[in-house]
Amino acid sequence: MERYILSSVRYRMTVGLIKAVLMIGGLSLTMPALAETTTTLVPSSTANGEWVGQPATDFRLQDQEGNWHSLKDYQGKWLVLYFYPLDDSPGCTEEARQFKILYPEFQVYKTEVLGISLNSISSHQSFAHDLGLPFPLLADTEHQMAHDYHVLRGIGFLSYAHRETFLIDPKGTIVYHYKSVDTQSHAEQVLKDIEQLQAVK
Repeated sequence: MERYILSSVRYRMTVGLIKAVLMIGGLSLTMPALAETTTTLVPSSTANGEWVGQPATDFRLQDQEGNWHSLKDYQGKWLVLYFYPLDDSPGCTEEARQFKILYPEFQVYKTEVLGISLNSISSHQSFAHDLGLPFPLLADTEHQMAHDYHVLRGIGFLSYAHRETFLIDPKGTIVYHYKSVDTQSHAEQVLKDIEQLQAVK
């Protein structure tokens, strides 16, 4: 019986580790014991949920250069908060590249972009410099912002920020919550949504 319990524990730990690695790479794993994970992409028209219409939660974190950022710094501007699991992983690198390519267009629409993960400032600095990113990456090393936005996953050293994005309007209200992300097309979709929202206004 004891041997069976140990085998079961090892199995669950292995599955958890595999799941974390796949999520970091921009993939997902669906298993009966891990039913909270889904591979379904949420189109922008249905990317709502309990966050939409709510005031964005405040934060105060440092970026890759050690500069502090808080929500109040972006009052009067559109703001993209994109959470990602890990610096230098394939999926996160591709997502950052797409935001970099489209960053000049985001600026045209007076929109700022902030990437957030649990990595350290030094890790962010290396990642941002290697890719030549023109926008800040916030180091949520205490996991507080990920917790506040309900994207914190994993346990202990396996903790990571789930890949989700929040679009915040100039009044500080969340207008879109992207719960599942395609790293290759997400930045373009967010930009299109901003164009449509600003066209209405």
